[in-house]
Amino acid sequence: MTKPFRFLAAAGEVSAGNALAEKGRRAEALGYDVLVFSDHLINQMAPIPAMAVIAAATERLRIGTFVFNNDLRHPAVLAQDLASLDQLSGGRLEIGIGAGWNRPEYEETGIPFDSGGIRVKRLEEAIQVLKGIFGPGPFSFKGEHYTITEMDGLPKPIQKPHPPILVGGGGRRLLSLAGREANIVGFAPRLMPGTSKADIRSCLVEATLEKVAWVKEAAGQRFQDIELNTYPALGRVIVTDDPKAPLKELAQRLQDRYGVDLTQEQLLESPHVFVGSIADLTEKFKAIRLNLGISSFMTGGIDELAPVVERLAGN
Repeated sequence: MTKPFRFLAAAGEVSAGNALAEKGRRAEALGYDVLVFSDHLINQMAPIPAMAVIAAATERLRIGTFVFNNDLRHPAVLAQDLASLDQLSGGRLEIGIGAGWNRPEYEETGIPFDSGGIRVKRLEEAIQVLKGIFGPGPFSFKGEHYTITEMDGLPKPIQKPHPPILVGGGGRRLLSLAGREANIVGFAPRLMPGTSKADIRSCLVEATLEKVAWVKEAAGQRFQDIELNTYPALGRVIVTDDPKAPLKELAQRLQDRYGVDLTQEQLLESPHVFVGSIADLTEKFKAIRLNLGISSFMTGGIDELAPVVERLAGN
């Protein structure tokens, strides 16, 4: 069954509370489904208080993360923050969470940057802890990374059994976890082993089809209920009637930085490149949904793709 289009926008730069609230109201008025916040130790707003501001300023717009770094928070503590946000928003929270990837943040904070396998295993346990604490009554868990003993986490979220969980990633191990546990699976570039460097070819159509197959295999019968998501991972959204120049520039930049040689046609077809006219991008999103099953799009900023959102949201 074809899922309706849903659009997420990123909140962007640091701003005062009234300006952030206005951004949320604007996203809501334009038809966006979710306003999301990233989770990095850089010059940006911390996601949890920022989501509370948006929840108070809007009525329909959902709030979420794209995505929490699991290694920055204990899941039992995070569970209370998230359940509180779900209560404050009247049940409008979406939980994006990942295994962590940005090595410099680990080095700056002294948090060990463990192997990908360890970080994914820790994320898997954290999701089990979140779901358990969100459930009714006391919850216990004993894993390799977390131990919970008869904890009846309060408050409980409004959404049952829990707010939708988005797990994003690019490798088979993480996407298989997403297929088993997540409500929304976000596709991202695959990282080179032991680094924060992206495998750019993992953003092309062929690689994305492979990723969809990994999710489908892991999910089994529940795959039909999973929403698939993508975002402009290879560069900013560019609305233009002549995409040749920006695509050529993008290809050169990827060549210089990653040593990968891609054609403009490959980039134009990639589900992680949003370059073209409003009409062309509208048709591209339709094609991505038809050919890849992806119906959820994080667009980056609010304004650039607002006409596309107006045409497609909810359809």
